[in-house]
Parts: sequence; C-alpha cells; structure tokens
Amino acid sequence: MSCRQLTRASAGWMLDRALPSAQLAASALRSATARDCGHRRLHIGRAAAAAAVHATHTPAAAAALAQHGYHISSAMDAGNIEVVGVSDGGKAIDLNIRPDPYCETDKRAHYQWFHFKLAGVAGRELSLRLLNAGGASYGPGWEGYQACASHDLEDWYRVPTAYDAASGVVTITHQPGAADVVHYAFFAPYSLDRHAALLGRLQRAALPAGGPAAGGSAGGSAGPAAPVRVRVLGSTIDGRDIDLVQVGPSTSASPPPSNGTAPLLRVWVVARQHPGESMASWFAEGLLERLTDPQDGVARRLLEKAVFYVVPNCCPDGSFRGHLRTNAAGVNLNRTWADPHPAISPESFHVRNEMDRTGVDLFLDVHGDEELPHVFVVGNNGIPAWGPRLEGLQAAFCDAFKRHAPEFQTAKGYPLDVANTANMGIASKQIGQRFGCLALTLEMPFKDSADLPDPRVGWSGGRAKRLGAAVLGAILEVAPQLR
Repeated sequence: MSCRQLTRASAGWMLDRALPSAQLAASALRSATARDCGHRRLHIGRAAAAAAVHATHTPAAAAALAQHGYHISSAMDAGNIEVVGVSDGGKAIDLNIRPDPYCETDKRAHYQWFHFKLAGVAGRELSLRLLNAGGASYGPGWEGYQACASHDLEDWYRVPTAYDAASGVVTITHQPGAADVVHYAFFAPYSLDRHAALLGRLQRAALPAGGPAAGGSAGGSAGPAAPVRVRVLGSTIDGRDIDLVQVGPSTSASPPPSNGTAPLLRVWVVARQHPGESMASWFAEGLLERLTDPQDGVARRLLEKAVFYVVPNCCPDGSFRGHLRTNAAGVNLNRTWADPHPAISPESFHVRNEMDRTGVDLFLDVHGDEELPHVFVVGNNGIPAWGPRLEGLQAAFCDAFKRHAPEFQTAKGYPLDVANTANMGIASKQIGQRFGCLALTLEMPFKDSADLPDPRVGWSGGRAKRLGAAVLGAILEVAPQLR
C-alpha cells in the first residue's frame, strides 16, 4: 500500500468513527500527510518495524530453549534480548543484546541495555552469556558491573557477573531458588505504566480531600497541596506523549511569575534523554514526590520561591523499545539541542520550545553513566557564557548537594571542557548559554556507588529516588543566588 493509500485508509477509518467536529482535523491530517509523503513513509516504515522490535529469538533458538525447559521473552516494556542458543550441554544460555537504530551523530548503533524474562528456572544454576558485550557502546562499563535481577519487578538485586575482555563475553551466574520466573536487566527498569501511575498520584495529591469538588487539604496535611499540572508538550515519532509536570503556578517568560513580592524562579529538570538510563526516571519520581508533599518543609519553602518544570521521561519511545541512547529514529537527543527538528527529534524540540516560553533559572539534565561508579555533575566550563558568576553558582550548588547527599562527590567525573569548546548540541550547554543560568548534567552510576556501596542492590532505583528528593535541599540553598 502506498503512502497516499495508507493515509486515505487511515483518514477514512477516523472519519467513520469520529465526531463531526473532528472531520476538519482528520482532513487536515490527510492533506499534510499527502504533502509530505516521503517523510511519512519513513515514519510508517519505522512504525511497522516497531512490531518486531521485541522479537527475542528464531524458532530454532526457541526449540533449543524448550528442549532444556527454558523460555525467554523480551516482549515487554523496555525489553531487549536476542537468544542465540544453548551451549555447554544445556548449562549455558547464549544471548545477544539488540542494538539501537544507527545513530548518525555518534556514528554507531548503540547497545548495552538489556531486559528480559526467563522462565523454567526453579532449582537451577543459571549461566547467561552475553556474547556481543565486548562491542557494546561502553565496553569498560562491564568491568566491576553486576547485573540486576528480580522475581517481582519491585525488588531488584545484583547477581554475580563477570566480563572476559579477551572474548568480549559477559557471563551472569545465578541460582534463583524456588522461583519459576526471574527478570534480568542492565538496571532496574522504570516502565511507562509506572510513569503513568506517578502522574496520576501527583494529580490526585494536588486535589482537595475528597476529590475536585471537596474542600480542605489532603490527609489533614500541614498546608495546602502544591499546585500540580500535567501537560503534554507534543507527541513522539511512535505517537507517545511528551509529558511535563509543572509544580507551582502557571508561568510565562515575560514577565516572570511572581509570589506577590518577587519573581519566582524557573527550575527545569529533564530526565532520561537516553532511554536506557532508567535511574533518571527514578530520580524524577523521588524529586516530584517530595516536592508535592505538603508536610515537607523544604518543599514548601521552595515553592514559595520557585516553580518547577519536570520531564520525567524525555524519550518514551526509546525506553519502551529497549534502546540504550536513541529515540525511535535513532537520534541521540542530547546532541540535538542547538537545532532540534520536530520530525526526528520531537522530544527535544518541544521541550526546548517550552523552555523558551517559560525562561530558565536552573536546569538539571539527569543521566546515568555506564563506566564511573560515582554520582557527579558535568559543568559548563566550555560554554562562551562561562565566567565568575556561573562558576560561583556551580561551586555553591556542588557544596550544597554534598551536604544533602553523601553519595554525591566532585573528585571523580569527566574531564573539564577547554574554554569555548563545548558541544552546544548538549542540553546543559545549550540551556546554560541560552539563558545565562546554572545548567548541569547530573550523572548516576549503573554500577554501585564507590563512595557509599551497597553490595546487595548496588546503585538502585530506590537510591536514585532518594537522591532526587535530596537535591531539593541543595536547590533551596542556592535559590537566593540564582537570579
């Protein structure tokens, strides 16, 4: 079926079922599609390919697994694995990680994220071999790394994992005990269902006790619930919502929002531009839950001074597809901020446009690092606007964050940029320069925190959540200096 035929069929389906008031919108969609057929043919092809994105193995591989009583599936949110076969007399399961689409800016097809379910494991000693691990995007990241496992998708713990650099094979060994099914992942996943549930809780908490028509504050709280709005900035290539959570009053760039005495600060937090970095969504959850707690003094004081704009998942297509670093089009969003394109990087396009509308006084871009076992920030030393003011703000924030989060440190991190050499396609660089504001990339480890280790869970979703809550204390400390 041609692009034009598919468009007509889709529009016809919509017109048959839509309300009369939607007819003009459907017609406009049909016309726009016909005008840009080539571009939409590309997207239709990608959408069709999405159906096969979670395919896990060939029939022969499935038969080999079944012969030994195993079943593997990655047909799930964030699923990623390909079954190669069974070796060593059935004692080892051989796997490959499926790559992202080719990324033009990075000149490679990224991969390192995996997530799959293995059934038929009760009472068995498992050996899972990731055969293509040596070619992953961050090979050194396997050194000292321990894979995550869970029986219930809630409690994620680390299991013995070894990397043979010579062969490029990662071997996960595990004895699940009496459980029949276990999930394995590169890090504790943060699903789109959990994202939707978070948005629902935030809206419910902002309502008066008893619902929209009732009065009073929720649960006999110490103060009124924080004003929360959940807005959709646009749609992704796969048609998913780009969600923004706004905590605080509605704002516009000019004039700045006011609390009656002084303009409110505009604080932006963007999480998970790289979809495999699920700890960023956990961080955003912790930040939002504390920020909307009417019994939390730090949150209440902050909302007297600032309005927060939080994007908990900036790459929902990539996160659902099980990608490491790219969206559905194979685009690394954190290289697009100088000139985001609505067709291939709608996520950064819509978020940056909203930043231009509101203005920005502080920006945190939240990520995960595959190699370094530390929590750290990447500063803006290389942007043209860098000078004593931004240097002082960055130092003040880091000092404050250390007081609120013992895992955070400044001794280990990335090398500093040389003056005026920053890549302005990176979000924190672009926003720091664009608004002359404190803008930082926050990195958390996929491994454990070497500064405060926890051998059972390593760095975890729960710890990332608590770090998100803790950062509010640091923001409150530096708030008087931000403008």
